[in-house]
Amino acid sequence: MFAKIYDTEIKVDYKQADGFNRYPDDIMAEYRQSVEEGLDIEGQKELFLSVAAMENGAEKTEMSNRVFDAVINADLRPDYKYNEPNKLEDIKKLRQAYDIDGKISEKDALKNKLLGAWTGRACGCLLGKPVEGIRSDEFIPFLKETGNYPMHRYILSTDITGEICSKYKFGFKNKPYADTVDGMPVDDDTNYVVLAQKIIEEYGRDFESKDVARAWLKYQSVYSYFTAERIAYINFINCIEPPPSAMYKNVCREWIGAQIRGDYFGYINPGAPEKAAEMAYNDARISHVKNGIYGEMFASAMIACAAVTDSIEDIIIGGLAEIPATSRLYEAVMKIYELYKKGASVDDVFRFIHSRYDEHTDHGWCHTISNAMIVAAALLYGEGDFGKSICIAVGMAFDTDCNGATVGSILGMRGGIKCIDDCWKKPVNGKIHTSIFGVGTVDIEKAVEKNLEHIAL
Repeated sequence: MFAKIYDTEIKVDYKQADGFNRYPDDIMAEYRQSVEEGLDIEGQKELFLSVAAMENGAEKTEMSNRVFDAVINADLRPDYKYNEPNKLEDIKKLRQAYDIDGKISEKDALKNKLLGAWTGRACGCLLGKPVEGIRSDEFIPFLKETGNYPMHRYILSTDITGEICSKYKFGFKNKPYADTVDGMPVDDDTNYVVLAQKIIEEYGRDFESKDVARAWLKYQSVYSYFTAERIAYINFINCIEPPPSAMYKNVCREWIGAQIRGDYFGYINPGAPEKAAEMAYNDARISHVKNGIYGEMFASAMIACAAVTDSIEDIIIGGLAEIPATSRLYEAVMKIYELYKKGASVDDVFRFIHSRYDEHTDHGWCHTISNAMIVAAALLYGEGDFGKSICIAVGMAFDTDCNGATVGSILGMRGGIKCIDDCWKKPVNGKIHTSIFGVGTVDIEKAVEKNLEHIAL
């Protein structure tokens, strides 16, 4: 009909298809994800391999639908040792209780903590942003060559010589280096803090998951979202509502995307990690499942704890207390904690994390668990020092800007703005640039004033 009326043939150009929404291209990532979730799909492995080997086109797309049917209808393996529910009431039943002994600060002191949290997130993100995507086999030699190993400062444009650019596969050109910026450049890690503030402003503290989905469509283009978030965004457009939006052909459903979105819910719930985690849950479930959800709950709860205690161990264990103790994430972070308590060196921990997750695969590099392990290690081995901690977080590679931002946010809340030296604050200059429609550049001090209004004291 269309061809007759409009004199054209409708075709799908699979070569031009969005890489973040090409389920057929990520079939083997789906296989790894499904195996890790404990899905009983081993008998379907040949199907995964066969589809992965096909050329892009209509047939591969059709066959990928069969893969998805196999995944969505699979049972858990009988020998799977983890219990990882998606429903909040079930999550709460599997928590390991841990009380934090601390009080909410006076308003002026809390304001300084929030200034530290917002600024710390921006500083940590800026530290890792220019090298996001680099792998450690290039990152460590680069840091050594530029006199920045172990990492102790921002990477500067003056570090990037012609020789450096020709020597490494990673593209160092045209990156936002600390000596070339005026404020925190646009980044999804910082966009989400500002967007969460807009969500609370419009929908209140009792917002629902559907409100988050509406806000995403309203305030940013699809190109502001990546991995699981972009897949969920496209699912929203196609009228797939939360929580199915997190599951439909989403191979990134346990990746780090939700873990970077939860900071604001910690900011507005100082000393109340359970409430922070509940808000984080409502946000995370639109794009993530299981450990993807738990990552955001963990991060939000740690920030809420950091508002009322200086103990790094209390912050980490307090955050873990809001997720299932029967989950892979809980087990992995506790393993980092145990290694630390047994006297393992930071290099030992670096090697351990890299032995568990392959940074050269997108799935390993971008998974919630691998990066949460790095966050925990940076907090423990950084010993409360802001600069040392964000440098450890970024220096371990994997998702550098995300981990630097999360660690910076937690320690900024813990120590307040005074814990962040001027060398870190100066490039940020009290500003966060965003791609959020109608927002543009955010003044951190003004954002903190609004933040205070959203706290239920």
